[in-house]
Amino acid sequence: MKTEILSANGTKVKDIELNKEVFGQKINGPLIHQVVSAEMASARQGDASTKTRAQVRGGGIKPWRQKGTGRARAGSIRSPLWVGGGITFGPQPKEYKTRVPRKMYKAALRSILSAKAKDKEIRIIDKLDFKEPKTQAAAEVLEKLKIKKKSTVIIEKPDDNIVKSFRNLEKINIVSVDKISPYVLLDNEVLVITKGALDKLIEVVA
Repeated sequence: MKTEILSANGTKVKDIELNKEVFGQKINGPLIHQVVSAEMASARQGDASTKTRAQVRGGGIKPWRQKGTGRARAGSIRSPLWVGGGITFGPQPKEYKTRVPRKMYKAALRSILSAKAKDKEIRIIDKLDFKEPKTQAAAEVLEKLKIKKKSTVIIEKPDDNIVKSFRNLEKINIVSVDKISPYVLLDNEVLVITKGALDKLIEVVA
């Protein structure tokens, strides 16, 4: 599959053939769903916690005698029926992390990238080079590339000037290749990848 490499000015630099092993795979929807679901589950804290009546402090004495008051029977002020009492079947700390085999994880990345390539949702840019952090400069690059949709910009390695230039732009996420994940690749309408990042991405995913 061929695509263009563009300059930061939006002009065509040259055509390249996208790696078939990464961008030409059969799209496996169920696999993508499984891996993304596992990623999002692993991001959950799982620290929601409540106390049962046995764990709530106090309430050891019977609030009033069993008979003769006209009131309903009560054995403890920490009963789940009372305000300030324990919680019946409340949430307890839980580990949601789900392990995904490395081969499945990489296969999901390739499947997502193949879907993006098929849908023409990938832009390859020759390079990004900012002498200083400047949001306006980043906005101009996107404008020249005719990108107005929610986008993820993938760079080869962390660069403060590039990251700070893009991070204040609405609907723009910027990550280095070592931080990509299935969800990061999916959570956009356009992937903008620098040539250096593309080469490294192929090494990581292939």
